[in-house]
Amino acid sequence: MKTNVVSAQEWEAARQQMLVKEKALTRARDALAAERRRMPWQAVEKKYEFDGPAGKASLVDLFDGRRQLIVYRAFFEPGVHGWPEHACIGCSLGADQVAHLAHLNARDTTLVYASRAPQTDIARLKTRMGWKSPGTPSPTASTPTSGWMNGTATTRSSATASACSAPTSSIAAATRRWAPPGATLDMTALGRQETWEDSPEGHPQSRPYKWWNWHDLYVPEAAPDPKWVEVSDAGEAAFRKQVG
Repeated sequence: MKTNVVSAQEWEAARQQMLVKEKALTRARDALAAERRRMPWQAVEKKYEFDGPAGKASLVDLFDGRRQLIVYRAFFEPGVHGWPEHACIGCSLGADQVAHLAHLNARDTTLVYASRAPQTDIARLKTRMGWKSPGTPSPTASTPTSGWMNGTATTRSSATASACSAPTSSIAAATRRWAPPGATLDMTALGRQETWEDSPEGHPQSRPYKWWNWHDLYVPEAAPDPKWVEVSDAGEAAFRKQVG
């Protein structure tokens, strides 16, 4: 791999140029977030019912008394690659990165994962993967999310007990921000090492998503799981069709 080694002074000059662009990106992201907070709301009319560890629960129950709720649709059910030993590779990667929920809770926000698997299978999977949180209810009605790697944030009206949808439903590319390895790798010299990146010649690169695996099944230099390649290709194609 070719590298560009320079003096400390040259490196500092390059860093200052990069800092200007990083600040501009931060301001642009903050502006988009401000616009999102001003999006209109839509009432959730459908009655959702979930099987939780403590029994039946409504969508409002999932808020656990807080103002905001983030529901991540985890694909763990018959027909999903990995069933019944594992959930979807992408969903599992995201769940591996969930930090202590006290910090979200302190901002009046609850995070839950929802799948269509029975509670017994959910409990078994959480034990195998070492997931202590978040709670993972199993819906008995369709979840308020759909598609490949999808999450929805909803906000409960302060005036009533009803739930209203906030304007933060996200799919595919946006949901990638929920998986910190990508954001962390973006800060490194080699980046995510994926083919879509504009990297210097000679940097290692492979197809996006394909290198992902369940954390207990990574093998150095192993070829991507053919089934996961098929699943992720289909997910990418569906996303690109939806966004045009």
